[in-house]
This record gives sequence, structure tokens and C-alpha cells, in this order.
Amino acid sequence: MVTAITHKVKVSVETFFQSDYSYPMSQHFMFAYRITIENNGNDTIQLLRRHWYIVDALGQRREVEGEGVVGEQPVIKPGEKYEYVSGCDLKTDMGKMYGTFLMEKCHDGKLFHVIIPEFYMTAPVKLN
Repeated sequence: MVTAITHKVKVSVETFFQSDYSYPMSQHFMFAYRITIENNGNDTIQLLRRHWYIVDALGQRREVEGEGVVGEQPVIKPGEKYEYVSGCDLKTDMGKMYGTFLMEKCHDGKLFHVIIPEFYMTAPVKLN
């Protein structure tokens, strides 16, 4: 698990290889990741947008940007956390992701970015 803290918001990431949805002979590798966002600040915040960079082992980079996460724009009160699971497909058995979340302080509308730490996705066969 990797973690980053930005503006008292802690983002942790855990990854999982999805062998049932991967087809190595077709260069299709599926990974899932669990994101936990903890609000350790004093303000209620809302996640508005995500901005991801996805890089495979060949150095091919994709960029994904959009509203919220998994169809939600969660509001996270001080001391609370929000968790979600999503997925990513790669053409190689290794890759990485990193990016930012755009957050808003609910009391004054102030926007700020929170870092999503760089994390690696590796098929178990690479770990032997």
C-alpha cells in the first residue's frame, strides 16, 4: 500500500491483479485498486474531479480526467474516510498510475488538489 498526504487529506492505494479478467496471450491485463481518502483536516470537503495518468511497461501513457469517482462526488467530513474500488486495464503485465483529485472546501468553496500517490500494478508472474 502507498500513501500520500496533501492539505491534511490522506490518500492510500492498494492494488490487486485480476486474473479472471486478464488474457495474457491477447496482451490484456486487468488490475483493480482500492482508494481510501481520509479527511484529517478541520473542514468538510467534497471530491469534485479526478485526473489520472496511466503508464504501461512500454512507456505508453494514457490520461483520464472526469467528474468524481465511480459515479460519485463524495462529501467527507473531518475525521471521516471514503473508500472505493475501481479498475484499470493494461497491454503489459506491469504499469503504474498517479494523479490528483480536485477537492472543494464546503464552507467557503475554496478548491485545492490532493495528490494520488504513484502506485504500481504488477502481475504475480513478474514477482517470481
